[in-house]
Amino acid sequence: MLRIVSWTIRGVAFALIGLDTFVRATGLPAAAGRTAIAAAYLLCGCCLAVWVFLDFRGPTGPFVHGRALPSLLGTVAATAGAACAQPGAGTMVGLTAIAVIAAGSDVPLPAGWTVFALGVLAVQVGALVSGAGRGVFLGYPLLLLVALLAGHNRRAHRIRAEQADLLLDRAEELRAEQRRTAVLDERTRIAREIHDVLAHSLGALGIQIQLARVLAAQESGGATDPRLAEALDRAQRMASDGLVETRRAVHALRGGDVLLPDGLAAAVAEHRSRHGAPARFEVRGPASPGLGPEQNLHLLRTAQEALVNAAKHAPGQPVAVTLDYREHHVLLTVSNPLRPPGSGPQDPGRAVATVATVATVDGGYGLTGIQERLALLGGSLRTDGSDGTWTLVADVPR
Repeated sequence: MLRIVSWTIRGVAFALIGLDTFVRATGLPAAAGRTAIAAAYLLCGCCLAVWVFLDFRGPTGPFVHGRALPSLLGTVAATAGAACAQPGAGTMVGLTAIAVIAAGSDVPLPAGWTVFALGVLAVQVGALVSGAGRGVFLGYPLLLLVALLAGHNRRAHRIRAEQADLLLDRAEELRAEQRRTAVLDERTRIAREIHDVLAHSLGALGIQIQLARVLAAQESGGATDPRLAEALDRAQRMASDGLVETRRAVHALRGGDVLLPDGLAAAVAEHRSRHGAPARFEVRGPASPGLGPEQNLHLLRTAQEALVNAAKHAPGQPVAVTLDYREHHVLLTVSNPLRPPGSGPQDPGRAVATVATVATVDGGYGLTGIQERLALLGGSLRTDGSDGTWTLVADVPR
């Protein structure tokens, strides 16, 4: 907007200077003088047109600011400066002033002073040739000096504005870093509390379960009830799994990086060994750059939830887990059949009920909570079971 206003002012000034110059030039006795003034005015107009093109075509490089623009401004300053000393063409000094102001503002300082010197020199030479008075010899150079200082002032104002914007950006970055530090401090505090309370409690619980197994064996003379032994083993596994998950959560809260492919491979291997069901894991695409710790953790939780669903509602069915790294996002896909292959057609009503059941774990809070957490990361969770295969797809931006 400021550029359009500046060029509007320059265009109006150029038109008014031309109108005044040609009105005055009509009274000159010699046609040669009018021709020279007209040629100088047209040359200045061509230079201004090229300047407009360079200014509006987009970002400019060092060549434009270092060579092309100073050359154009120097041509305008010298041409208009020489013409303004002629009788009836005094207002053309305004074109020289426009060029000098721009030189003081938009080109390197040495080039700006060179344009100013060309303008002054042209005025002096033109005044000598035309026999102008002291007003032209002294007044016009003084006017050009004021124009140069105005250009320097405009440059300084622009630099101050750019520095102010830079300081604002730095201040915003500093505030963002302070907020990030505060969040990390809070997460570290929470991780410490979890570690001190929950991890120690689960570790102590595992020891107590082992002690209970030993006492039960002593009370029964070594012949422990199989149901009691199975319950103790299950409780021991739950305590151990809870301790592992607690350590993972503490690691993520403290900003540690969860290696997603390794974590998914371990989860698939655990599902295969615990439930005896075929399970495979595949990674597609380059994993670098990877995801953040929170994104990795949520995708790992999503896969674990899907594997729990498969074990609970489709026991013994093969499970396929795919981690697909794409350019702008990462897809996690978990799929398994809803019924054993070759078991015949399934009743439509029963299939719908199965899908509804598989979609929920622990009353529906598992997948619902994961969907909410993925949404906070800018991701999404999709499920489908219409083709006899239950498919879960988690999408997270990179």
